[in-house]
Amino acid sequence: MEHLLTADIVDKNKRSNFYYSFLLLPKPKREAMNVLYAWCRVADDIVDDEGQVSAKRQRLLSWAKEFEKGLDGASAYALVNRLAAIIRRFNIPAEHFRELIRGMEMDLLTVRYATFADLRVYCYRAASTVGLISTEIFGYHREEAKEYAVNLGIALQLTNILRDVAADAAKGRIYLPKEDMERFGYTEDELLAGVYNGRFRALMEFEAGRARAHFTEAMRHLSAEDRPLFIAALIMQEIYFRLLQSIEKAEYDVFTHRIRISTFRKLLITAHVWRNNRSR
Repeated sequence: MEHLLTADIVDKNKRSNFYYSFLLLPKPKREAMNVLYAWCRVADDIVDDEGQVSAKRQRLLSWAKEFEKGLDGASAYALVNRLAAIIRRFNIPAEHFRELIRGMEMDLLTVRYATFADLRVYCYRAASTVGLISTEIFGYHREEAKEYAVNLGIALQLTNILRDVAADAAKGRIYLPKEDMERFGYTEDELLAGVYNGRFRALMEFEAGRARAHFTEAMRHLSAEDRPLFIAALIMQEIYFRLLQSIEKAEYDVFTHRIRISTFRKLLITAHVWRNNRSR
């Protein structure tokens, strides 16, 4: 983990969809979000690295222990101690970070999800926790902003799952719930073989509907007075919603289409969301 404070982390942040949403934050909040995502990136890299699952799990647990040490200002890593200072400054519940680590552990240990209820737990841990942490950094007037964060996190993670179905299958990992695959008569063997047919399209359309429902539910919980504080989240929401639309436009053929949003389009989205939601 010697690379944690190198330019590599910063570069990876810049290549992510989240980078554009941070551009318009006030400097203290932008710096806090960059530290948060740098910390998350280290854990992500542990999970994504080559190697035995048991070894990666031990490294992830070691990173979790460093987090606990950091809460006392005693981590061996400056990044972790900086994160702990941000936790204190913004009064962020430490349990959100522990749940996030549990989500990453699920990525290591779970390669199939039987039901959507099981998948929802993963989505909450992997993405909604980040939204809840971000909510404390952004600030809010109404408590229901936290429900916005939870639902948006699930929507974003479901969109990621739909985009990455083929790439994940190539790694032997299937996030689409088994109960849904059985409902539409699409088998795991077909998915692992990259079979694109009507049953696959119907399955993906169903899951896309779930993502759309969570985008809609999220907006039910974001008040007009909180929207200017949540411009960063609204930018992420719009980028990922456009990504979902692109998946739908490709008729869910994620096996042969590379679904992405261009840098230029992300910048246009950023400007549009800021213009429509800034304080007046």
